[in-house]
Amino acid sequence: MSRFSVPGPAGVTPEAGIMRGKTAISFRLPAAAAFAFLIGLGAPLPSTGDGGQSGSDAFVSSARAQSGIRNLISRLRREKLPASIAKTNGRIEATQVDVSSKYAGRLAEVMVEEGSSVTQGQVIARVFSPEYEAQLRAAQADVQRAKDALIAAEAEIVARQSALEFAKSDYQRGQELMKTGTITKQAFEQRKRNFDAADAAVKSFTSQRDQAKSSIKNSEAEVERIESIIQDLTLTSPRSGRVQYQLARAGEVVAAGAPIVTILDLTDVYMTIFLPAAVASRLEIGGEARIVLDAVPDYVIPAAVSFVAADAQFTPKTVETKDERAKLMFRVKLKLDPQVLRKFYTKVKTGLRGMGFVRTDPSTPWPHDLQIKLPADKAPKPGRAKTAAPEAEAPGSKSRDAE
Repeated sequence: MSRFSVPGPAGVTPEAGIMRGKTAISFRLPAAAAFAFLIGLGAPLPSTGDGGQSGSDAFVSSARAQSGIRNLISRLRREKLPASIAKTNGRIEATQVDVSSKYAGRLAEVMVEEGSSVTQGQVIARVFSPEYEAQLRAAQADVQRAKDALIAAEAEIVARQSALEFAKSDYQRGQELMKTGTITKQAFEQRKRNFDAADAAVKSFTSQRDQAKSSIKNSEAEVERIESIIQDLTLTSPRSGRVQYQLARAGEVVAAGAPIVTILDLTDVYMTIFLPAAVASRLEIGGEARIVLDAVPDYVIPAAVSFVAADAQFTPKTVETKDERAKLMFRVKLKLDPQVLRKFYTKVKTGLRGMGFVRTDPSTPWPHDLQIKLPADKAPKPGRAKTAAPEAEAPGSKSRDAE
């Protein structure tokens, strides 16, 4: 708090003036209001530079003073809100995604750095693992070995089937000769044994052929599994956004599941606020909201209520009385309009503080100070050409010029 005193006659201190019955006025103002009061009067500010600087450096410009007062008045106006509009402090956040490797290995290269914009599917980094490369070569050799075994089994089946046909015909002739007594019983039994052996050989090589086919499928499945692992060693971005953190560098050995970069999805930005139960219980999912950031208080950003927590965040140990239930605070998300985010994509920042405004009664109109106001809505001053550059949009969206 800043204190201002207006003394009585010269040379008489405020305390002495009071003691002697003189008039002395003493009052207190918030520090921000006192500062605004000073710059509004054009009071000089302390100089931190060299004494040789021009006198204009010692004063706040008239435009800046007017802007500060305008912002202060605007905030003071927002103090008086309808009963169905609630406000509270909050912070801008965005959906955060960690890009990690499913498998351990050495980080061969990282294609992005902190602050880089990425698109969905863009290659982020590559992990090199010679162990999986060796396993892939071994699995491919197993596939070739199984195919060779299949070829050999099929060739044997052809040869054994030919022998089986001969043994079968020889056995059938022996049956006819046995009836006439032309051959002995011993010769007939030998023909029968030859036929049975040829039939068993065909069945054996047929089984080997089926086994070779199964081995081929298993080996090919192993090849596909290892190839998928090697493919997963090339890390791609799951979303379009901006790299917030680079947590590993090329040449480092990373563990399975260890994050390498953190990406912010700047098309999914929201403000997290906390509201009492009496207010949170009356909110509608999808209801309109407004956000005013401390960094740019002149603008009112549209948002919508996207989430209301089912459980209280600050819950007393016991909630037996009405006063204790009133202390319950619920987490609420105010999601920014995606169209606004795409239009001002390169200007979106997280971590900014500000005020969130919600309506418990949708029929209540927004006050004039909470009507949507964005940079694109500012008209150029008369007599001056508009020089604003086109706003950059989110990756993957169609580019468009600023109006």
